[in-house]
Amino acid sequence: MDWVRGEKLGSGSFGSVNLAVPIKQSYQLTPLIAVKSCGVSQATSLMNEKLVLDELKDCPEIIRCFGESFSYENGEKLYNVLLEYASGGNLADKLKNSCDQRLPESEVRCYTKALLKGLHYIHKVGYVHCDIKLQNILLCPDGGLKIADFGLAKRAGGKKEGVSSYELRGTPLYMSPEMVAGGEQGTPADIWAIGCVVAEMVTGTPAWRCSNLAALLMRIGVGEEVPEVPGNLSGKGKDFLDKCFVKDPSNRWTAEMLLNHPFVVDQDLGDAKNIASTSPRCPFDFPDWASSVTSSAEYSPESNLWFSGNSNLTSESWSASPDERLQGLVGHQEPDWSVSDDWITIR
Repeated sequence: MDWVRGEKLGSGSFGSVNLAVPIKQSYQLTPLIAVKSCGVSQATSLMNEKLVLDELKDCPEIIRCFGESFSYENGEKLYNVLLEYASGGNLADKLKNSCDQRLPESEVRCYTKALLKGLHYIHKVGYVHCDIKLQNILLCPDGGLKIADFGLAKRAGGKKEGVSSYELRGTPLYMSPEMVAGGEQGTPADIWAIGCVVAEMVTGTPAWRCSNLAALLMRIGVGEEVPEVPGNLSGKGKDFLDKCFVKDPSNRWTAEMLLNHPFVVDQDLGDAKNIASTSPRCPFDFPDWASSVTSSAEYSPESNLWFSGNSNLTSESWSASPDERLQGLVGHQEPDWSVSDDWITIR
């Protein structure tokens, strides 16, 4: 598909996002699309996202992918993924622009049900999203919801044989205890993140309140502490979060089970058109992006630190105590920004 690159929407450690206009319109395409681009040498995550989205194309709660392309701009070969443009922004922006920077419970219930529908489909196909958070939940003008940013997604239960490594995926504030303490990231980890998203929508603040990244990881990965359930939630809402914030992933409810929970069972975004986002800002919100892949750095605004997940830890390092392992996750490595801000605007 031929297209023309337009306004830059945002950028991050994995690439940039621009608006784009398809040269030839068809019934499959909207007048505007979003193009996610990065240099070919750094395209592993973006290529993974495209492959995953191809398998998840039949779910209305997941952002659509229209294909891929390569282009040469400013002497660099770029890899581009063509995506559906969700002009309503993301849930993080909606929360910031809402009264008191929090959402009414009625809206939270509608968004949560739509999010669970998408997550149930992702898990049914055999994937784990690995980075569920407000910034990766996009909104459409009609009130619809789309799960986006599958660059960290992986096959559920997928492990490389003979490899003993610690791979930290995701954003610390939304990480599950089993992810932090042992590098385990199955479908229950997405459910824990759902709980964090719901708590944040209700209160306007992250589920964990901690100014130090090392202390945050200790609280998540060691002991029995779980995020505080908001006191202003209904009884149904509190019970819903209790099913998400279960330390043992084998006892945590699944997306399918939660879809039948009284908190969301009677909710439908189709009946709540008035909860569409305010004026659009950025569908991927890259400036606030805190995702990380193996051996890449991640900035935590809460702690003003760069956080590095080292994938080369040996099996001997696992003999250390959880306290020692978690302390080793904090670093001061600056990121290697490989994406230029000076790209031309025409393909």
